[in-house]
Amino acid sequence: MSAYCLFQNINITDPGKMAEYVEKVQPITQSFGGEYVVMGGNSQIKEGSWSPVMPVIIKFPTMEAANAWYDSEEYAPLKALRMSAGEFSAVFIGAQENP
Repeated sequence: MSAYCLFQNINITDPGKMAEYVEKVQPITQSFGGEYVVMGGNSQIKEGSWSPVMPVIIKFPTMEAANAWYDSEEYAPLKALRMSAGEFSAVFIGAQENP
């Protein structure tokens, strides 16, 4: 069952640090089976009041793989770098299989 990680870049306070993060994160993400599906772009709000600024969606083969990446020693320094570069929110969603 696939898992999707939705990150919302709410406010980037240090663009230099964020640029460094973006430059280094993809190989680590890919090593855990992660695939970037969305990296920013235009958004059209259809319902509610959510207003994404720069959403990022990463697909992993399983929720376990997504959590292994997020909690890994390899990702830890980059996670700290990202968190020092601004304000973010994140949610991991496990896809349900069709009955």
